[in-house]
Amino acid sequence: MASGAEPANARLANDRPAWKALEDHYRKIRESHLRDLFSADPARGERMTAEAAGLFLDYSKNRITDETLKLLFQLAEESGLRPHTEAMFRGEKINVTENRAVLHVALRAPRGASIIVDGENVVPKVHAVLDKMAAFCNRVRSGEWKGHTGKRIRNVINVGIGGSDLGPVMAYEALKFYTDRAMTFRFVSNIDATDFAEAVRDLDAAETLFIISSKTFTTLETMTNAHTARAWALAALGNDEKSVAKHFVAVSTNAAEVAKFGIDTANMFEFWDWVGGRYSMDSAIGLSTMLAIGPENFRAMLDGFHQMDEHFRTAPWERNLPALMGLLAVWYNDFFGAQTVGVFPYEQYLKRFPAYLQQLTMESNGKHVALDGSTVTYQTGPVYWGEPGTNGQHSFYQLIHQGTKLIPCDFIAFGQPLNPIGQHHDMLAANVCAQTEALAFGKTAEQVKAEGTPDWLVPHRVFEGNRPSNTILAARLTPEVLGKLVALYEHSVFTQGTIWNVDSFDQWGVELGKALAQRIIPEIESAAEPRLAHDSSTNSVIRRFRKLREN
Repeated sequence: MASGAEPANARLANDRPAWKALEDHYRKIRESHLRDLFSADPARGERMTAEAAGLFLDYSKNRITDETLKLLFQLAEESGLRPHTEAMFRGEKINVTENRAVLHVALRAPRGASIIVDGENVVPKVHAVLDKMAAFCNRVRSGEWKGHTGKRIRNVINVGIGGSDLGPVMAYEALKFYTDRAMTFRFVSNIDATDFAEAVRDLDAAETLFIISSKTFTTLETMTNAHTARAWALAALGNDEKSVAKHFVAVSTNAAEVAKFGIDTANMFEFWDWVGGRYSMDSAIGLSTMLAIGPENFRAMLDGFHQMDEHFRTAPWERNLPALMGLLAVWYNDFFGAQTVGVFPYEQYLKRFPAYLQQLTMESNGKHVALDGSTVTYQTGPVYWGEPGTNGQHSFYQLIHQGTKLIPCDFIAFGQPLNPIGQHHDMLAANVCAQTEALAFGKTAEQVKAEGTPDWLVPHRVFEGNRPSNTILAARLTPEVLGKLVALYEHSVFTQGTIWNVDSFDQWGVELGKALAQRIIPEIESAAEPRLAHDSSTNSVIRRFRKLREN
């Protein structure tokens, strides 16, 4: 195992002294209500906050005491969180199952920094690609880059899947306010042909640029869509093979396959095996983002990432935003038995942020074995989900407020709107404050009765409260702030994975279904009745698909 890949005192998390102390502590405070915690400590709301890099975190509405925090910080120390963090930043191969460094932090390191992988400083390579991306984007955005027929590019379609899609989609929606509205941006990821058909339905191929984002240039879904895009463009451009080079660029490392596709390798933008897909939105995978918002805004986003990186690397636990959030996630997941975390951005531009976090969190920490291959005996990887506020208040908030499940929540909000219209933003902000207050303190039967509610109706209108939440505030949603928010959650995920002693940077769980699909495709397409050797259910479903195809 690579040096630094595992904390020196690594073991299963629940063997650590701090974990056992937390189990005892949980039994003592599990019935404590936030009403009582605030009553006993009137300054709690001012004291249990942290601020860094322009982000403010209020974690006072969590079911914790000072003793809880002390034990969680002790758990971080016993888990080797600090040395494991330093190992990541040094470029050590902490992705042990793939023997790879984990260096998304290098993607936003400033020019002149030094991060060594296999004896080579990778930062100059990162900035060389960024410079190449910027030059290309400036040519397209200015109209200097022309399509095959001489028309300027007005439409950009990113073709990818997983991290090659979710990050770019989220960033485009989040930063739409800053985009060039003379250009249209669309994203194709699903192998369902509808995704592609709807993306190109109203576009002129002569004005359309495709970005094919695939590290290997062999990913089934991406390359299926890429070849469909190629055929669509060629059909509209006189079937001239030379047109491909003017309407397709690649984000990849496989120059041979890129050239075979017909893309000029001068228009191939590289990233490296130490960049995980779900951590790649600030690499060349972000080419569509840079085209949309421009190189200057893209670099501002990278600076936001870097500011949070440095905060996480250096700040003490009690003031460390990602560490606090990660440790609190462990507290609810493993001691209260909470199975999900709700993330609710009160900002319409962040409507895809929860979907982005789903991959970041669940692909990272959805693991059942520790770094040494032993089976974990505790819960890992809670389910992350969410929708923008205030929409959710009229749907699933009912379950959070009065249901039987404990769902810790993150509320994300901004002091200033990007589109100021009347009272809209003040009403939005008021809802953030109201929801976290209602979740924490609820409404007692006595309070309900005092309102004149009939006795038979009182139980239905009682809110138990004691539902925990974090509130994350920033001044305004900017490219820089988006970078800070994404890095905040990246390092929170890292904190959780380190505590659980799992590899947060592999994703073997996505492989089995993909491999089986390759076997099943010819069985569905075969003209002759195939000989099936799956289980009886799968055999039956394949046969049913074949019949439905014929009708």
